Amino acid sequence: MNPVVRIVVVAVTGIVLGLFATWITMRGLPGAVSSGVWVTNLTTGSPASDPYTRARVALHGLFALNRNETIYYTATKDDGGERLDGKCRYELRGRDPNARWWSITAYGGDDFLIANPQNIYSVSATSVVRGKDGSFSVAVGGARGPGANWIPAGDGAFSLTLRLYNPGPEVALDPSQAALPSLKRIGCP
Repeated sequence: MNPVVRIVVVAVTGIVLGLFATWITMRGLPGAVSSGVWVTNLTTGSPASDPYTRARVALHGLFALNRNETIYYTATKDDGGERLDGKCRYELRGRDPNARWWSITAYGGDDFLIANPQNIYSVSATSVVRGKDGSFSVAVGGARGPGANWIPAGDGAFSLTLRLYNPGPEVALDPSQAALPSLKRIGCP
């Protein structure tokens, strides 16, 4: 093989492998635990976080607080394991998580809020309408339904972030045991 061709092949292979390894590192969640569809990283916002976790927070989240102050959960898939798609309609169903205050916000594939004419981006402990039994149901995606709770999800891939501010001691000790809302796909056009 010609030495110039060999150098080009080696360089291109190295670049491709380097980019792939970086992508895997940035998208993966070492230290991750999950509760249902919700995933969190135990080192987010702490001095114990590695450089890759810090890079992920810098790229995908702003100003992460430590685990005693806030636990951040992310859902990118529904209860059936399917990727969240703004063209589909979902139902979040649950009760207030064990925290002083909580919120659930939808983010587009670019990690920014999803623009919508209603300027609705989230539900929270103070805005969600609950049933008589204390439970809540939130429609996600699609057009606003008959219920009072709704989060628009745009047209493409999206994620939901659940923030638990001042989580209860049991949740802070073991976030994988938190009772968090389910996320069921209702249908797609």
